Amino acid sequence: MTYVVAEPCIKCKYTDCVDVCPVDCFYEGENFLVIHPDECIDCGACVPECPTEAIFSEDDLPEKWSEYKELNAKWVESWPNIDKKKEALPDAEEWKAVEKKREHFSEKPFGG
Repeated sequence: MTYVVAEPCIKCKYTDCVDVCPVDCFYEGENFLVIHPDECIDCGACVPECPTEAIFSEDDLPEKWSEYKELNAKWVESWPNIDKKKEALPDAEEWKAVEKKREHFSEKPFGG
């Protein structure tokens, strides 16, 4: 089993989760983070750290966000690894409570 970053992360990209990950399994897109399913050790340390409550065990991933399991696995292949906490996106607080953000998901890697 692995953990999955879901829709609430879009346009926020808080990195508190990255700071507590013991295996550095997070990868960074322009406005979203993903977890590498083969690197995640299922420790769950990241879950309580996420201010947007965007991280779920794959077994508990809400059906409405089921596509994010595949998105996480796909984008770890081309996005850079992130292993240190950074500032959230400048307007993260404004986006934190926004629902249905899928259309704002960027496939670009961080810095790309």
